[in-house]
Amino acid sequence: MPTQVVQAQPSINAFLGFLQFWKDVKAVAQPYWYPHEPGDRAFSEVIRSWGMLILLILLIITLVGANVSNSFINRYLLDVIIKEKEIPKLYDALLIYGSVLVLGTLLTGFSRLVRKKIALDWYQWLNNKILSKYLNSRAYYKINFKSNIDNPDQRLSQEIEPIARNALSFSATLLEKILEMAAFLLILWSISESVALILFTYTIIGNFIAVFLTQELNKINGEELEAKADYTYCLTHFRTHAESVAFFRGEKQELNIIVRRFSNLIKNAKRKIDWEKNNEIFNRGYQSAIQIFPFIVFGPLSIKGEMDFGEISQASICCYFFANALGDLINEFGSSGRFSSYVERLSEFSNSLEEVTREAENVSTIKTIEENHLAFENVTLQTPNYEQVIVEDLSLSIQPGEGLLIVGPSGQGKSSLLRAIAGLWNAGTGRLVRPPLEEVLFLPQRPYIILGTLREQLLYPNTNRQMTDAELEKILQQVNLQSLLSRVDGFDTEVPWENILSIGEQQRLAFARLLVTHPSFTILDEATSALDLENEGNLYQQLQSTKTTFISVGHRESLFDYHQWVLELSQDSSWQLVTVQDYRNQKAINIQSAPNNESQNQSQILTETITSEKLTHKEIIELTNYSISTIRSKASKGDSITTRDGLTYRYDKNSSVLKWLRL
Repeated sequence: MPTQVVQAQPSINAFLGFLQFWKDVKAVAQPYWYPHEPGDRAFSEVIRSWGMLILLILLIITLVGANVSNSFINRYLLDVIIKEKEIPKLYDALLIYGSVLVLGTLLTGFSRLVRKKIALDWYQWLNNKILSKYLNSRAYYKINFKSNIDNPDQRLSQEIEPIARNALSFSATLLEKILEMAAFLLILWSISESVALILFTYTIIGNFIAVFLTQELNKINGEELEAKADYTYCLTHFRTHAESVAFFRGEKQELNIIVRRFSNLIKNAKRKIDWEKNNEIFNRGYQSAIQIFPFIVFGPLSIKGEMDFGEISQASICCYFFANALGDLINEFGSSGRFSSYVERLSEFSNSLEEVTREAENVSTIKTIEENHLAFENVTLQTPNYEQVIVEDLSLSIQPGEGLLIVGPSGQGKSSLLRAIAGLWNAGTGRLVRPPLEEVLFLPQRPYIILGTLREQLLYPNTNRQMTDAELEKILQQVNLQSLLSRVDGFDTEVPWENILSIGEQQRLAFARLLVTHPSFTILDEATSALDLENEGNLYQQLQSTKTTFISVGHRESLFDYHQWVLELSQDSSWQLVTVQDYRNQKAINIQSAPNNESQNQSQILTETITSEKLTHKEIIELTNYSISTIRSKASKGDSITTRDGLTYRYDKNSSVLKWLRL
């Protein structure tokens, strides 16, 4: 029994793989050729595609008919030359033979044209469909959190077109060669039934061997696609971060990385060369055996006078075309391995795009309400995989025209709150009230610089907005970028902006977009980190003049001057919301120092008080409403403090405690 199981497993796996392959093909082809869901394709487009496909089939059938006719014309031509020896009949036969050859040539060219047109239309539709999925519901962003999807850019740019092209090539070649083999096999049957049966059996064996060889090629092609994608991404990554590499002088390490990935590509290429060698030997040997076969069988019969030379020539031609058709068929089986790899990767990509945009079941998500203000109501925010709590039970409301500054240690979720506002992250509980995203402008630390003109840079994301050059020039002056126009030929100049603009200039350009769009709400994620204090102050003053409601993430002391409220996030997912002045008072308590040891000890006591895990954030806020001297005095004496909410605390001076404890 164990032996039988082991032997059966490969065939089972091959069968399951075959079923999965056709399932993937159906997922790719059915919406185009036989749409059954609303919005897939217009009926007129479907009819046009089927009309082109039917035309291609008719052209292939006519081409095969012309090739078959040529075998009979060739037989007749040889009979005229050898037996009848009449010049007029020879010219007539040559005229017919040449006409059929010309017809076959035209049919071949036209059928290939129609095939490519169908493939191009299919590719265009398939690309638009996958691109729509990619951009729908921000799937392009969410897909980055799936580790099993590599290089989505290459899958879009390089792996869709071969699917349509190879599918049409394989299908058309399969139909043409099977018709040719069937037709020439029937001709051979009319000449010799035994020869036809031998060739038929030979064909079955050859195709089984071809399928077996293709299984190995499928694996090689899949690895080749991954290796090429990794190598391309490596070079793109290096070019994107060229300046950073130059600063670090990391050329040697980058070269090692590039060479390592290129070595994987070469290793796979060598495996493919070895496979192609074996396949070529098999293919050529297979065809050669068929071509010599009719001479072995029919040669003695012709010598004995039992068969005409024309029949032998026709049988030889039939075997030749049969061998070529079979060879082309085997080659198509080989190339279908690459096709199956493309289909598998596209199907995987498409399914992942649908998965990341599908609402998860049985998981808690933050409910988003669209209103004309911004508020968090008992929001607990988690990472998209629900493995980490970022902030817990957050409740706050931002009044129109106010500014909120989010501070806290690095990696504690400041930018994650901005992602929640943008709808990128929604894992957690509670309610988020925010305006429609069309009324919100996000300014990240590293601004997004589009591929386009200076005008399009300034108008982004609403590039259809109409503004005069004078208006745009005034905005550039407001953000201190008036010198930019002297470096280009005007607002309609398109240059590699990321290369010619410094990070500081890019951040000022992002602020210019703010002045162009006048959003009701603005979100700034360290949007002035690369600017000096003068430029930062100018931009925030411009921001305040727009009367927009804004939230900033940052660490600079200077940012406190432009905000009314501070939201501080802590490492234990807790938080506190205080006014800017109260936060500055807290900070002064923590950094207060005195010339004598007693004062230093008192400062340490106050630091312990602020960070004490025995106190809630609300209690800490209430506690710090006391003056610094009062808190120091009561702490050093071990006296109690009663906060405004009626709670009483006493500082335990025991060296093993040194914390405020609630009584």
